[in-house]
Amino acid sequence: MPKRLLSIFLTFLKIGAFTIGGAYAMIPLIRREVVQKRGWITDEDFLDGLAAAQSCPGPIAINLSVYIGLHIRRGWGMAMAVLGTVLPSLITIVAIAALFTHYAEMPLVRKAFHALKPALVALIAVPLIQMTRQAGLNLSNFWVPLVAMAAVGLLGISPIWLILAAIAFAVLQSLWQKGKAA
Repeated sequence: MPKRLLSIFLTFLKIGAFTIGGAYAMIPLIRREVVQKRGWITDEDFLDGLAAAQSCPGPIAINLSVYIGLHIRRGWGMAMAVLGTVLPSLITIVAIAALFTHYAEMPLVRKAFHALKPALVALIAVPLIQMTRQAGLNLSNFWVPLVAMAAVGLLGISPIWLILAAIAFAVLQSLWQKGKAA
């Protein structure tokens, strides 16, 4: 296996192995490894990949791994990134499933799972704050994600309709800008 492919596999294996809290908790670790530490992609490419990963069906961490792996080394890079991301979880889930029925009711196990909840909130909040800064979110446009959140969470509107509305708005705004400039 070429050195670069092994490096991709080991990087995503480390991310997959040491992330507690699911896909959104992986985002800051993936960014740190592939943008800041290794310089495989730029911050802008990472945000583009994150947007694409969120727009596609399936787990965001896998989608982001696909994007980054393809960006770095095409098909083989994608395969190594996805395998590295999935393998630790797969092994852990199989082991937990084998042991869970025996240990699930133990008070110490219940307390351990309960204690992890605040840490998971922080792992999700930190990259969210970083992404809002990078996306240029400020007091004048902060209402947009709040309205979207309320529409989905409180009114039960499908996110698909919001995505389609945002696309239509962006296209109309672009056409209006072009017409204004001409």
